[in-house]
Amino acid sequence: MADQLDAMDRNILAELQRDASQSLDEIAKNTGSSKTPVWNRIKKMRARGVIKHDTVVLDPEKLGLEACFFVLVRTSEHEAEWQKKFLAALMERPEVMEAHRLAGDIDYILKVRVANARAYDIFYQALISEVRIFNVTALLSMEEIKSTTALPL
Repeated sequence: MADQLDAMDRNILAELQRDASQSLDEIAKNTGSSKTPVWNRIKKMRARGVIKHDTVVLDPEKLGLEACFFVLVRTSEHEAEWQKKFLAALMERPEVMEAHRLAGDIDYILKVRVANARAYDIFYQALISEVRIFNVTALLSMEEIKSTTALPL
């Protein structure tokens, strides 16, 4: 699909990633196009699934979610039923911002956003009460150096 995107599509996507609240007129001006072709390209990219959805990026600290933990999960369970139960538990927890299944010694890494260490412990206790986990290591992020949702185009 990436090969089906031309320079104009990429410019439009870059503008949307920078600020999706821009008007079509602003996007057209910033990409050197006009409103109708920009709208048609956006519609096509939505239909093809290139643009998944629009959202707003919130400041977690201003919402009282000051602690970001990266949680490394190792399991001795590799059956489909365990994985189904584990994934369901993750999907139920709004604190889990991201979850990735990994290759290597660690099976999963989670990005968990909570108010503080006590809130993390509540999350942790709830998770281990729902599913058996062999080993959990929680790493507290001391400083967020870079965070972006923008993909390199």
